Amino acid sequence: MRIVLLGYGNVAQQLVRAFLQSDLVEVVQIYNRTPLSHPPISQCTTKLSELLPADVYIIALPDDVIAEFSDKLPFENRFVVHTSGSVAMDQLSAKNRRGVFYPLQTFSKNRVVDLKTVPICLEADEKKDLGILKKLGGCISEKIVEITSEKRKKLHLAAVYLNNFTNHLYRISEEITETESLDFDLLKPLLLETAQKMDSLSPAQAQTGPAKRKDLKTIKNHLQQLTEAQEKEGLDPSVAQLYELFTKSILTTYHGKKL
Repeated sequence: MRIVLLGYGNVAQQLVRAFLQSDLVEVVQIYNRTPLSHPPISQCTTKLSELLPADVYIIALPDDVIAEFSDKLPFENRFVVHTSGSVAMDQLSAKNRRGVFYPLQTFSKNRVVDLKTVPICLEADEKKDLGILKKLGGCISEKIVEITSEKRKKLHLAAVYLNNFTNHLYRISEEITETESLDFDLLKPLLLETAQKMDSLSPAQAQTGPAKRKDLKTIKNHLQQLTEAQEKEGLDPSVAQLYELFTKSILTTYHGKKL
């Protein structure tokens, strides 16, 4: 199967790395707006007019440019997919056959992800094209899921809570430890156990902490500490606001009680 990658950001780099390890996939070309400093293959271009023939063209670009970019492609009736979690399939130009190839994972620079365990969410206008995507996904992952644009958008929303927001909370935790010259690594076993509990417990079953226990005294003490840190150390006021919002939500969920 011949593949052209359109864009070479974090997602595309992980896909190319995985595709190059498969005997069933040939990455024939990578398009990028600017020249690549360390291209993984020889055939790279910065010009849409130089795109080579392929079975699948994968747009791996920011969400807000996918529709416009797909309309600029200099061909018709070829199979074009995007890798976004939140962009509907019909945002792709109708001049080509359309689909979605969405790997449900977080990708960061200089960190290799094993895609074998990553769900690949698929969608296509035509049954034949869906079969192509299933075959392509199966070359790099053991978890292939057919899903509509509307459900994928909800899944992406859930992923933002699970990943992006929790990672921001990690950053806040790191900031709090740094104000007292504490090593953030002290919290990493807790972080790992919190994630690993999902293998055997539901999130509701795994919930712990002062709000779950309805320990209002500890909650009051925490808020006082945050107020003092805000006044003395310039801690962002939103940190205390987040504590209150999460605490209210947990209290309401488990006790029907607001702070």
